[in-house]
Amino acid sequence: MTADHLAPSFGGRSLEMVFPSIAAALGMSGFDNILEFPEGPRFVVMLVDGLGYDLLRDCGDAAPFLSSLLVDEPMTVGVPSTTATSLTSLGTGLAAGQHGVVGYTSRVPGTTLRLNSLKWDQPIDPRAWQPHDTVLNAMIAAGIDASVVNESKFAASGLTLCSQRDVPFHGVGSTWERLDAILDAVEDSPRSVVYAYESRLDHTGHGKGCQSPEWLTMLTTIDTDLRRLREELPGDTVLIVTADHGMVDLPPDGRFDVDEHHHLLEDVVLLAGEARFRHLHTRPGAEDDVAARWAAALGDRAIVRNQDGIEDWFGPIAPEVRPRIGDVVVASLGDFAVFSSKEFAIELKMTGFHGSVSVSEMQVPLLLAR
Repeated sequence: MTADHLAPSFGGRSLEMVFPSIAAALGMSGFDNILEFPEGPRFVVMLVDGLGYDLLRDCGDAAPFLSSLLVDEPMTVGVPSTTATSLTSLGTGLAAGQHGVVGYTSRVPGTTLRLNSLKWDQPIDPRAWQPHDTVLNAMIAAGIDASVVNESKFAASGLTLCSQRDVPFHGVGSTWERLDAILDAVEDSPRSVVYAYESRLDHTGHGKGCQSPEWLTMLTTIDTDLRRLREELPGDTVLIVTADHGMVDLPPDGRFDVDEHHHLLEDVVLLAGEARFRHLHTRPGAEDDVAARWAAALGDRAIVRNQDGIEDWFGPIAPEVRPRIGDVVVASLGDFAVFSSKEFAIELKMTGFHGSVSVSEMQVPLLLAR
């Protein structure tokens, strides 16, 4: 693709290859160490929500520890570049077209209902929605002690059940508790993998913007926390830090409210996704007309596609997953996004966004500290 957007590097330097590569580095058969992790008995994976490669590179002074680990090879996430999709890809080793968590919100097939993958606000069994086992569970079956350290409120969430189900979960309520829980899990086993999650940078970016002083302050705080974690970990443990997406700030003039352009909603029966990556579910047979109208209206501010050939974004698409993906998808570029003041009013209150295929959203760091 062009310099301003790109497709995932599925099967290569891509987020879904993190745990399979660790499994191979631990000596498990059936997995390849695509990411060339060092062999070692113990690994800790810390995912910092919203820590894009460009953001870390450009703000290195605010994160001296993390920036000291930065290499010139970023890693890509899948499409859409959003938390629910990325965490499920990380956990399962699969792209969204297979695991089925295809966005922040997505259509419940056969209905006009939307499932919010973070709130899990529909009566749907997460194990049925995402039926694949996780790589961490495969590690446990092979005799490796795998565990998750995260905020207690996420223990039984739909997204946790999709991405990390049946893995021992250590619920914590503070960064100090997280540090202790990670260290306990590592030190209790000579051969282990611990996955931990850090949410504060993403929350700050959405609320204040990823170019804000508040965001930089939070980055420094997290950098200090992770430096302390590395100092406390046993010397034979590999610390891996990565992210689920980057982020961009949107100015007021980049906010396109589709509810003010009624002709674009003709033949559209449901809007889903999020501002930077919209799923448009259309009346049967209307997808080409809808795509043409949207492409004409948005021009070079977005990529508008129907489902033909969309596997470069979603990977191979399972039959049960395809109806969850929009008949037309709209990936915003630059400092532009598609809003709906009627359907997604909360998004208009945000400053930082992600979800699309821009380089800043798609590329994340892969940092190793030994």
